[in-house]
Amino acid sequence: MTRILPEDQEDAQDVFEPLTAEQAQALRKQLPLLSVWRVVLAQVLVGLLLAVVVWWVTARMSAVYSAVYGALAVIVPAALFARGLTSRVASVNVGAAVFGFFLWEMVKIGLTVAMLFAAPRLVSDLSWPAMLVGLVVTMKVYWVVLGVRRVFYPVV
Repeated sequence: MTRILPEDQEDAQDVFEPLTAEQAQALRKQLPLLSVWRVVLAQVLVGLLLAVVVWWVTARMSAVYSAVYGALAVIVPAALFARGLTSRVASVNVGAAVFGFFLWEMVKIGLTVAMLFAAPRLVSDLSWPAMLVGLVVTMKVYWVVLGVRRVFYPVV
């Protein structure tokens, strides 16, 4: 490991050149912002696709309802989280944005846990494996979003 000695730091020059407007625009095109609503939409589509697959594999409506409920246990809290992050209050300043992120993440986790606890009462003839498959597959959409940039990132 190389150590930088104090006298080397005095000789070092900090060279910082601000970007021009054209360079900044080119950088924004290379690194676009991800829309949280596109992620929620992708989760809805994956949940619907999963319901069709579960129906095709099992031909049992109780398994389909269970898988859909598992997907909803991810989608509904994620939509609430997205709504909280895109509100005007969250964009007032950096401190409010950080606080809002942690607050809405806790709300999302709490709502997911509450929905899972309520599942046996709300879904008749609940199939736990189907519900957990719906939950896990829909939750993994976050990783797909990170891997498939062209679909989820808006073109500027």
